Amino acid sequence: MLKIDAQVHAYEHNHPGRPWAAKLHGPDAVTGDDMVAAMDAVGVDAAILVSVFTMYQFDPSYALEVYAKYPKRFRVIKPVDPSDPAVVDTIDAWAATKGTVAIRIMLNRGVSEDAADPGINRVLAAAARHALPVNLLCWGRLEQAKALAARNPNTRLVIDHLGLQQPFEPPTPPNPFGELPTVLALAQHENVVIKISGACTLSEQKFPYKDIWDPLARIFDAYGFDRCMWGTDWTRAVELLTYQQGVDAFTLTDRLTDAERTQLMGGSLQKIYNWNFGA
Repeated sequence: MLKIDAQVHAYEHNHPGRPWAAKLHGPDAVTGDDMVAAMDAVGVDAAILVSVFTMYQFDPSYALEVYAKYPKRFRVIKPVDPSDPAVVDTIDAWAATKGTVAIRIMLNRGVSEDAADPGINRVLAAAARHALPVNLLCWGRLEQAKALAARNPNTRLVIDHLGLQQPFEPPTPPNPFGELPTVLALAQHENVVIKISGACTLSEQKFPYKDIWDPLARIFDAYGFDRCMWGTDWTRAVELLTYQQGVDAFTLTDRLTDAERTQLMGGSLQKIYNWNFGA
């Protein structure tokens, strides 16, 4: 079965040529070579490489270097700044860049909370013109995400990390699925899809994280498997689980049929991000 991880990260050690803005939870470096070796070890065929905002802000240059070295294994997403007057030009250039499949807005990183914000809506309109999905990091801002979906029905919105705040280290926060009703309400907008990424970090149990499956089943029912994409968010979660556990929790569970697993772990992603893997 083909397995494509909907979100991984790669980054170098901090150095003057590409300095970090801040440090991400996880190892001191996870190079493209490291990421490919990790994927090979757990049987992941390919992945969406999300340029690390914490370290590189809006600069996707390292992620693009990794893609250039491993063009058959990765596609790339970059964050954009809705407050940048030149953001439409940035999106136009990104859409024309080989290996790119989407952009990302970090809604809870100082971005306006107004769903009518001109900058945010300018980004969504520009993305729609290029058929680029827009990933939203939007835990704590789900109502805004819902309003943006309604205002921009021609833009495909991808809800990152189940739309829920996820821990970087133990313990799991109390009531980790507390915002689930709002996540489910987003499914009424057909232009919204969701990444089932980092789900294991919300478990209050050890592997195989059986307590996540009832809330996940509600998400699958609301969105349909054609609008859901499995991902690990590796390596953010290294203090909570191994990459192998993040994969095996979904490949070994009896809560998915083989057909559902195939769609969730790569099938729907290829359609959502327009990536015909292997072609």
